Amino acid sequence: MPFHVAASRLALAALALCASAGAAAGMPDFCERTSKITAAEQDRVLRFAGVVKQELERSGARVALIARAGLDLSRFGLLYSHAGIALRDNPGGPWAVRQLYYACDDARPHLFDQGVAGFTLGAEAPSRGHVSLVFLPDEESVLLERAAADKRLALQLLAGKYSANAYAFGTRYQNCNQWVAELIASAWGGFDGHDGAHGGTREHAQAWLREQGYTAGPVRIPSHWMMFAGQFVPLVHVADHPVDDLHALALQVSVPTSIEDFVRRHAPQAQRVELCHDEGRVVVHRGWEQLGPDCRPLPGDEVIAIAP
Repeated sequence: MPFHVAASRLALAALALCASAGAAAGMPDFCERTSKITAAEQDRVLRFAGVVKQELERSGARVALIARAGLDLSRFGLLYSHAGIALRDNPGGPWAVRQLYYACDDARPHLFDQGVAGFTLGAEAPSRGHVSLVFLPDEESVLLERAAADKRLALQLLAGKYSANAYAFGTRYQNCNQWVAELIASAWGGFDGHDGAHGGTREHAQAWLREQGYTAGPVRIPSHWMMFAGQFVPLVHVADHPVDDLHALALQVSVPTSIEDFVRRHAPQAQRVELCHDEGRVVVHRGWEQLGPDCRPLPGDEVIAIAP
């Protein structure tokens, strides 16, 4: 295989936005992932997770939109890769995250409840990490909590086939962030089957998102070679995307930033807290201005030392 095609395959593989879960291990991981985390790195990430959980508990909320930086998506202009719904009263534990994962063992997506510590440990580079929390106004919060806790609805919105770069307005595939977007749509659009409304479907959710002006991505692909190579990369598909988007190298893919932008427009009173860590400190930033990948605090941010 020519070098430029092989390189493009490797680069486009980085667009795998959602982690995968190995049934034997019972913990999320990437298929064929070989990197190991040291004891010191694990301790640092767990300290960071403790700060994240404290922020969730002190919020007084019952539900939060949560996202993390997982894989390095900087070549696509992205920091955050994976979103879920953190539920204070999750049966899996206080503030466990309900999310979609691709299960390598049976090659299909599943829903998975995971504690905050496990969620933060899913980052590719344990020396640095980012987590974003969005707390909703009362009405939107109640509706989303009810929808996320409704297993019938959650499973009804789960597609049978997974694609890391799934087209946001198609039902052939789905990625983790698209499931979150459709759950929000079902909750806020009245498609959860409560109050006499018909049961939620992916088509209903996507139609509502379109009507409300939801913008997915666009995720910009650096080159046509990389786009072409996508058809050879496992878990990355291009057949579901409009031809015009492929030619424009701009894919309509749900990413955490897309969801946060939509939530902010739909519920202007929503509040955002971003937390990041490097090898010696945690930065806690309250507001919609995003911290950069270097985890440099902005004026007024809280800085917490976590070095041993």
